[in-house]
Amino acid sequence: MPASEDGPPVSGQGSPSYDEEPERSAELRHVRAGDSEIVVARYAGYCYGVERALRLTGQALDGAPPPVATLGPIIHNPSVVGHLKERGVDVVDEVDDATVGTLIVRTHGVSPDVIEHARSRHLNVVDATCPFVSVAQRKAAALRESGYAVVILGERDHPEVVGLEGFAGSDAVVVEDASGLPLERLRGRRVGVVVQTTQTRANLSALAAALAPVARELLVFNTVCDATEKRQSAACELAEDVDVVVVVGGRNSANTARLAQLCTAIEPRTHHIESAAELSADWLDGAARIGVTAGASTPDEEIEATVRALLDLCGG
Repeated sequence: MPASEDGPPVSGQGSPSYDEEPERSAELRHVRAGDSEIVVARYAGYCYGVERALRLTGQALDGAPPPVATLGPIIHNPSVVGHLKERGVDVVDEVDDATVGTLIVRTHGVSPDVIEHARSRHLNVVDATCPFVSVAQRKAAALRESGYAVVILGERDHPEVVGLEGFAGSDAVVVEDASGLPLERLRGRRVGVVVQTTQTRANLSALAAALAPVARELLVFNTVCDATEKRQSAACELAEDVDVVVVVGGRNSANTARLAQLCTAIEPRTHHIESAAELSADWLDGAARIGVTAGASTPDEEIEATVRALLDLCGG
């Protein structure tokens, strides 16, 4: 296994074996606003997995058996989900809530038994699971089938992690960080690790470092997605060079919350908003450079609305 930059060996370092995400831009964007400057992160907004899911949803609206519903919010962005609702896409919490028509599996994925149940009810199933999440699911299943004690690093109640548990088996251990590891239970065993795609590499490295001394064999799959790593690195780079950071995206979005957490650690004047209407002029007092970044489920329109609102607040 190749060595991780931050800790013990990590298998699959970097992107999973999946075509690299096609990004639209990799340049910082600078906008003058009176005496201040607004800087938009090099990577911000929609990732490939989100764009793909929304494209599949649009195609379902155009030609799939109606009515069309998503199993949970298609992505964690309230405004996008609201717009889809206006176009006729309902959100259901359980498979049994959809009696006929088309059911779309959201980007976060679900357990295999959930898809099986939906098909048994003769629903037309559209699987919009993010390809990077699908990689993590396959790795979790492979570890279980090979007899490893599976550890999932992620937020216990997040839908992606719940889905991963379905592939990893009922004996899988879910932890949010290294401190939650049941080390005695894992001592002397063959341990395999998969990671929620929106986690940080540092959190994964700390987990691997804690497991290495106790496991008889340790196999770690770095299933943090390419888009997540790019956005996290770009957000940290931005936070180091500005006086205030505005992070745009749904509060229920794990990857957006992670960006806000990383930026706050570097620049305490970090603010997580869902819409430009939440901005406050007080946040910008004395700020010569204002940074803007956004989660992978944040549409361009919300980023642009935030930049325009900041221009107005700064007198630009």
